[in-house]
Amino acid sequence: MSSDLSSPKTDAPATLATSIYARLKADILTTRLAPGRKLQSRFLMEHYNVGQTPLREALNRLTTEEFVVGMEQRGFYVKPVSKDELRELTKTRCWVEGLALRESMQNATQAWEEALLVTHHRLDRTPRSLDPDKFADNPDWERAHRAFHATLIGLCGSRPLLGFCEQLADRLYRYRMMSIAKAYPVRKIGTEHAEILQAVLDRRTDEAVALLQKHYQRTADVIDSDLETVLPESDRPHAAR
Repeated sequence: MSSDLSSPKTDAPATLATSIYARLKADILTTRLAPGRKLQSRFLMEHYNVGQTPLREALNRLTTEEFVVGMEQRGFYVKPVSKDELRELTKTRCWVEGLALRESMQNATQAWEEALLVTHHRLDRTPRSLDPDKFADNPDWERAHRAFHATLIGLCGSRPLLGFCEQLADRLYRYRMMSIAKAYPVRKIGTEHAEILQAVLDRRTDEAVALLQKHYQRTADVIDSDLETVLPESDRPHAAR
């Protein structure tokens, strides 16, 4: 007799934990749950309309991914941000995505180049801000942005490497969201993307890698300077007391 994989009895708890995990992660990445905030069980259970067991499963998963910190006798906290972590994550992302881009360019196909042109076109045509007069984050731009960068390295031939790159992108996204309003008026990010694309299409590998790494470093530099005023205690072991 075949088992029914869609049975609510076996599938519902796992599905609920996964759903809560996804919602918690999204709120952490967008800083709706601020760095250093204590994640009180009662609040979370009421806010997400969830029981204690799936909530704990979700928190444990986020802990392994280093978005949440579990402290003995003190519960769970959103992982604080720090300049040291920002610099470490940025350096690592530059290393691994530089390697992934080199491999993708070495494995380049016409289909890959066409996919790059399509994802860049969508990104270029999507407004960064929902409000032309002041910054209002556009989720469609974020999706197009992630798709373009994923396509750049998508032909590297290593799923584990791509998975690691995605984890780094998630962890750095949280930092970027804290300073995006400051960077928006002055950053010519569209020009940076176009320069990376052109270097890739022209097979200028060293230049393409250097431009990609410079692109990430510029973002980190803006965030680094912003942390001085936004989160003056962010370099301490724990920002929340």
